[in-house]
Amino acid sequence: MQTFTRRSTLLALLLAQCLSVSAGDDAKRPNILIAISDDHSWPHTSAQGSGFVETPNLDAVASAGFRFDNAYSGSPGCSPSRAALLTGQHHWMIGPAGTHGSSFPVYYTTFVDLLEKDGYKVGFTGKGWGPGDWLAGGRTKNPAGVEYNEKKLEQAPRVGISKTDYAANFRQFMDERREGEPFYFWYGAHEPHLKYAEEGHPEEVLAKVEVPGFLPDTEASRRMLMDYSLEINHFDNYLGMMLDILEAEGELENTLLIVTADNGMPMPRAKANGYDYGIHVPLAVRWDKGGIKGQVVDTPVGFVDLSATVVEAAGLEIPESFAGQSMLPVLEGNIDTLEDTRPVFSGRERHSSSRYQNLSYPQRMMRRGDYLVVWSPEPNRFPAGTPRNFVDGELSPPHSAYFDIDDSEIKRELLTKREDPYIGKFFHLAVDKRPEWQFFNVREDPECLHDLAGDPEHAQLFAEYRGQLTQTLVSTGDPRALGIGQVWEDYPRLRGPMRYFPAPETEE
Repeated sequence: MQTFTRRSTLLALLLAQCLSVSAGDDAKRPNILIAISDDHSWPHTSAQGSGFVETPNLDAVASAGFRFDNAYSGSPGCSPSRAALLTGQHHWMIGPAGTHGSSFPVYYTTFVDLLEKDGYKVGFTGKGWGPGDWLAGGRTKNPAGVEYNEKKLEQAPRVGISKTDYAANFRQFMDERREGEPFYFWYGAHEPHLKYAEEGHPEEVLAKVEVPGFLPDTEASRRMLMDYSLEINHFDNYLGMMLDILEAEGELENTLLIVTADNGMPMPRAKANGYDYGIHVPLAVRWDKGGIKGQVVDTPVGFVDLSATVVEAAGLEIPESFAGQSMLPVLEGNIDTLEDTRPVFSGRERHSSSRYQNLSYPQRMMRRGDYLVVWSPEPNRFPAGTPRNFVDGELSPPHSAYFDIDDSEIKRELLTKREDPYIGKFFHLAVDKRPEWQFFNVREDPECLHDLAGDPEHAQLFAEYRGQLTQTLVSTGDPRALGIGQVWEDYPRLRGPMRYFPAPETEE
């Protein structure tokens, strides 16, 4: 009996010691905060040198860690891009989750699933994964985590800005957290997504705006870009409030901070397009455990790399399904682990309901080094959507749709002034059919206005890029590359309006 008591006491002591070590390790496990704006192209941060966009808090994250100057989102549209980030897989690898407004099947593992299973408290505020129907995919909650959207502002600071009080919702999440519990939180701002206030700005303010070369330099463009910049600033302000909460909780230095955007700005030839302004996004990362501050990384990185980084930072094994490379060694000072010649990928299928029978406009993109190659497998389709639409059972005049371009001041100006010799050039850039293959030196031509696919001096390089993209798509099972692209047309649209168009032989 005495022996049994001694052994019991010893076992109890060992158990208590193990629990103590476990609790200590748990307390030291890093937290993860991902802040993701909605429709925000990479040049538009003050850290990147923008003259009309102010992002002091994003800049602070970059100064305390890393600024990645060539980060690429999973898609030029929100839903598939966010799904690629969450699953660590390219959008063409995840079925209906890889297109717009469909479902997110539960059998696609997300890093949120992995973190929650391993004891992390998980949550999001604002926009998580969407638009789409995660319930239809068999999930019990949004793939981004548990929703925290109850706290609202009494009044939005500006027309077009969400009344969601992102910081108050994060505060609620933190208040519910158990002491020492590691957490992951997704701050998904609704900004700078359209619609905008369109309330006007002083001339001296509009004079600071930088208009990209694929948009007309008009007052309408400058007004819209300034509205866009104010919404980016709103996103950044709430990021700052969350950083303050982390610091007050003593968790700032123990948190992996990732600040980025889901895709590019919501203007013609940007969002929903495979060009640089559609998929090249801001990215700032802070990882105090690495001790690196103010590092600028020029090598291209993709969203699937971020997914792998989050999992490894949490001390978990990266699933074989994840397609990216963890950047944790880079964050810990080993910059050379990112090869300059590594490719990153993006792509899209459906955006809005813009064509006959909800047909998509598929694109696949690869950025490597200075160049971007774009494959558009259905060049017979209009990239911005069918230029005609039914209104009350009758065909409306031509050029009244193009629903893959969100409604805005710039879009309306392009449509109403399309016959103007100056405005018309930009209208056709945005809506005309495009070649199946395009090739750009985005270092010299970030606006993707000079297609090098037919340039004899670039023929060998273009063939190399085209071959590498094709080989990657085949090896990763892209239905488009395997000749079974019809599957993308068959995924049901579960969110967003369905529109009706003439049959292809009529529209084209």
